[in-house]
Amino acid sequence: MEKTLKSCYLDNAATSWPKPEAVYKAAEVFLRRGGANPGRSGHTRSLDADRLLFETRERAASFLGAAQPEEIIFTFNATDSLNMAIKGVLEPGDHVIYTSLEHNSVLRPLGSLRQRGVITTTMVSCDSSGWLDPQDIEKAIRPETRLIICTHASNIIGRILPVEEIGLLAKKKEILFLLDSAQTAGALPLDLSRIGADLAAFTGHKSLLGLPGVGLLYLRSGVKIKPWREGGTGSRSEDELQPEIMPDYLEAGTMNTVGIAGLNEGLKYLQKVGIETVREHEIALNRRLIDGLSEIKEVRVFGAKEPRKSVAVTSFTVEGIDSGELGYILEQGFGILSRTGLHCAPCAHRSIGTFPQGTVRFSLSCFTGEEEIDYALASLQEITSRFS
Repeated sequence: MEKTLKSCYLDNAATSWPKPEAVYKAAEVFLRRGGANPGRSGHTRSLDADRLLFETRERAASFLGAAQPEEIIFTFNATDSLNMAIKGVLEPGDHVIYTSLEHNSVLRPLGSLRQRGVITTTMVSCDSSGWLDPQDIEKAIRPETRLIICTHASNIIGRILPVEEIGLLAKKKEILFLLDSAQTAGALPLDLSRIGADLAAFTGHKSLLGLPGVGLLYLRSGVKIKPWREGGTGSRSEDELQPEIMPDYLEAGTMNTVGIAGLNEGLKYLQKVGIETVREHEIALNRRLIDGLSEIKEVRVFGAKEPRKSVAVTSFTVEGIDSGELGYILEQGFGILSRTGLHCAPCAHRSIGTFPQGTVRFSLSCFTGEEEIDYALASLQEITSRFS
């Protein structure tokens, strides 16, 4: 076995790498040949940038199952989208239900509002495999419940939650449903209309294969929301208040158009390859990984351990080795890049029994190959043999 591979990147749940070549080229072409601000000027470069936004918005709406392009809002990342949604729909006295698998992008905005006495919250716990019973959410509903928040899949163990059932429950009870799809957009076939989300948050730099600094917020037509930021939109400049036309209402300020150019190409790539093809590739690789990890006696794998119930995100610990130390050894000794610790989801680690030490996380992408999985497994075998 070679000491290292040229690249063994297993941290795609944080940011996917590599990107399709067209993503890199689109960003460079925009900066070198365009670079104008969309919707602000009448010259051709500005109009070209405007067309890019329109094309990407339409493509994203179609890819995600939105009813119309105006339901897709460009943001800076999933955290931005979640803040816009949470702080945009909640009012004093509202009650929010969320799950124990949520990321700090949900936990912290809710914690801030709760600390200031604006809202009350109830956390519904998942079991040690990450499973959530929708009936537990129903039991937590109060007369003042305004919002249910649920991650589509855990960023630690990859477990896919029963979001369609939660969507039906929310609709039945006339409660808004916010979906965090940071780990699933581009990894799973996704249809917002079928799921029944009223709002959904996405990031461009993970499985959508785009660049950092661009995200998406889905806002179902008819859902009332306060703007997260207000300012220039290039429309109705004579008005002192934010124009209420969508998507301008939520898109104040200069957008990350170079990032949107990259996202457009990432979406094109996924449409060309086919999301089902991506899904089957990642299921096969994750099965190979989980099976291999299970054969190393010192390793404990967390979650459902069934790739069809998860996205390609797997967390594990090694007996006798601190997770942070193991991550360091993997990189310094073998060139394997992973993610260790609590992964910005402390309640999830409490649910699966890995708080406060955390885990090592391997996360795969459509560009991950079998040779990388085999190399990572062989490396872990070598490491555990040293410590045994």
